[in-house]
Amino acid sequence: MHDVRTVKAPSMLRLAAASLAGTAIEFYDFFAYGTAAALVLGPLFFPTFSPVAGTLAAFATFGIGFVARPLGSVLFGHIGDRRGRRPVLVGSLLLTGAATVAVGCVPTYDRIGTAAPVLLLVLRFLQGLGLGGEWGGAVLLTAEHAPAGRRGLWSSFPQIGPSLGFVLANGGLLILSATLSEAQFAAWGWRVPFWAAGVLAAAGLWLRGSLVESPRFLEIDDHARVPFAEVVHGHWRLVLLTAGALAVGYAVFYAVTTWSLAYATEHLGVSRTVMLACIMAAVVVKGSLTPLAAHLSDRYGRRPLCLAGCAGAVLWMFPMVALLSTGEPVLMFLGILGALIAFITMFAVIAAYLPELYEPRVRCTGAAVGYNLGGVLGGALTPIVATALAQHGGRVPWGVGAYLTAIALLSLGCFALLPETRPVPRMAAVQATE
Repeated sequence: MHDVRTVKAPSMLRLAAASLAGTAIEFYDFFAYGTAAALVLGPLFFPTFSPVAGTLAAFATFGIGFVARPLGSVLFGHIGDRRGRRPVLVGSLLLTGAATVAVGCVPTYDRIGTAAPVLLLVLRFLQGLGLGGEWGGAVLLTAEHAPAGRRGLWSSFPQIGPSLGFVLANGGLLILSATLSEAQFAAWGWRVPFWAAGVLAAAGLWLRGSLVESPRFLEIDDHARVPFAEVVHGHWRLVLLTAGALAVGYAVFYAVTTWSLAYATEHLGVSRTVMLACIMAAVVVKGSLTPLAAHLSDRYGRRPLCLAGCAGAVLWMFPMVALLSTGEPVLMFLGILGALIAFITMFAVIAAYLPELYEPRVRCTGAAVGYNLGGVLGGALTPIVATALAQHGGRVPWGVGAYLTAIALLSLGCFALLPETRPVPRMAAVQATE
């Protein structure tokens, strides 16, 4: 058996902070692309398309990142289950950071023709590959160090990272959008957040350099030889249920942070600066509520919080699109905020919930694959489908509300079929597939 290292209580804060910083940086990279796709990538990389078709094409390159994420979870999950959680954190951050900086250097269509969108596609794929490994490594390293009674709370720190990454990415774009002319923003301003990713990645690597390996991983005597094969053979039902359960979170989040930005600026005439400010304010509130929701899961269980958040999404999607369609900043903010509160009620919890569902020898692969397949189901197509539906929905895009409600109902059914895992001594596996 491996020598098991113990982590003193003060070290949990450092560990959680390093995990939070890493997820913030990687999601910064991912979100910078999504926002740029909504605002500027269409005319720069697909100029021969109509404005709507160009936005759809830009969102298609955005969706490729989601397709790559399950592949990244298989690749980095294999490393995490065979070699440890810590190497995953370093490798995934390097890959995502390098790909993001490169996006900021790609010449536009008028310079190199069709090679421009092709390069964009490749780099977006690499971004997704790295992010597919990041979540599993960061969450597991925190969850497997945390005491059982506070695992939900400590595991929520990496889940604050996406909110912070979103604010950093969109805050940078908001400042650039407000201070530069349209011509300057299109010429070079949109590239600055991508270049900044290099500095952030270097800072993240420095923070993660001192992390120790998960004690739970070090206790495993018999590591899975091919973790993905074991997950497919022994946990396929659990993977499908978790993917279906998480689909609504991705659909809601990218509907309000990516599609709504394009919809409001292109169809409602809302200024880019106002819409970014509305979204960012709602995301800040969401991030601040994350520890509270996670703490409640330690007291009342993971599944009840997930069911409550999912039910909230079912009830709020039609009111959300109605509020968005008003074009009034305060009402749009309230619509987005309600959706994100439903979202975080679920997603603050899953950082503890998903690892508890899988046995330790395949936990990194199983949790990450389920999590990122949910991204494909709910996140990859949502901006594309919502943009298409909004073209034929009149002033209020009710079709978008119906689409999001249908996904929420699917996820609610999947959550209902998953077991409760709290409290689970030593994170013993829940055999939900048998």
